[in-house]
Amino acid sequence: MREIMTQSSMPTLVHVARLAGVSENTVSRVVRNKGSIADITRERVLAAIQTLGYVPNRAAGSLASSGSFLVGVLLPSLSNVVFPELLEGIHAALRQTSYQALVGVTDYNEEQEEQILSSLLAWRPVAIITAGFDHTAKTRLMLDSSALRVAEVMDIDGEPIDVAVGLSHRMAGYDTGRFLIGRGYRRIGYVGHDWTTDRRARHRYEGLRQALAEAGTSLVDEALAAGPSSATTGREMLGSLLRRQPNLDAVAFSNDDMATGGFFHCLSAGIAVRERLALFGFNGLEIGQALPLPLSTVRSNRFVIGKTAVERLLEHRVRPEDRIVVDTGYEIVEGATA
Repeated sequence: MREIMTQSSMPTLVHVARLAGVSENTVSRVVRNKGSIADITRERVLAAIQTLGYVPNRAAGSLASSGSFLVGVLLPSLSNVVFPELLEGIHAALRQTSYQALVGVTDYNEEQEEQILSSLLAWRPVAIITAGFDHTAKTRLMLDSSALRVAEVMDIDGEPIDVAVGLSHRMAGYDTGRFLIGRGYRRIGYVGHDWTTDRRARHRYEGLRQALAEAGTSLVDEALAAGPSSATTGREMLGSLLRRQPNLDAVAFSNDDMATGGFFHCLSAGIAVRERLALFGFNGLEIGQALPLPLSTVRSNRFVIGKTAVERLLEHRVRPEDRIVVDTGYEIVEGATA
């Protein structure tokens, strides 16, 4: 049975004081960095805070008396259109309630997620929404030891802390491979971006390779950028790939940003898209469908993911014993590039 903390049993200043063997006043002074504290005492207090995942309650004077109406939202980016669409779904679900979203942007950095989460928890939100399952050990401890509802969104290829809402990226990659094989493509390449900050892209890549292996083939070659995805990067990486492998008949991209850049490379290089080289993306972005040939891709349901996450979180204020996984699915968009 999972041990569920209630809001009142979250790690408090009292728990820290007991573990550190000091007074509550000493813990308070360490937390507020006020007064003279012996180094060895400060170290004991900080170690106890780290062990317990304690977060100071900034809301004690302003919100605690009436109850918090905040939902913390941690997003990797707001420049990537995928996440504003997710946020739109979150706001749509909150609009008819008394709750408000408090948003932090992590820039795909787990340590930054940890810092922002610590700040958010200090305001005692009723729930936290975060993208994916990758967290630092301290972030997981803070989420596990809190009484809050927690939704990890955009992904279901993992074990959630509380609720997971999204799609299987492995299956999306697998179905990409099956689509390309079904269209008769055999000399298939891959263009992607940094996997260390985008676990979901790697899972799609793994699913793609599995589908190709089951069909008795494999990727001919691949080009991976060291940084984040962008149209410019997709254009450059496709050019690099084709210089090595000019006889490819299809290329799968890590997402639509990269595939859109690949399309522009084909335009500038005089490569007939689909007739000479098929292109396939992921996300179903509007820009991909606005190309001269609509992009063949997988459309994920970002708005639905955000809306569903809020709805499931607000069903119960207390975290259920059983973890919940909600598969919002995806759609293969045939488009005209593959």
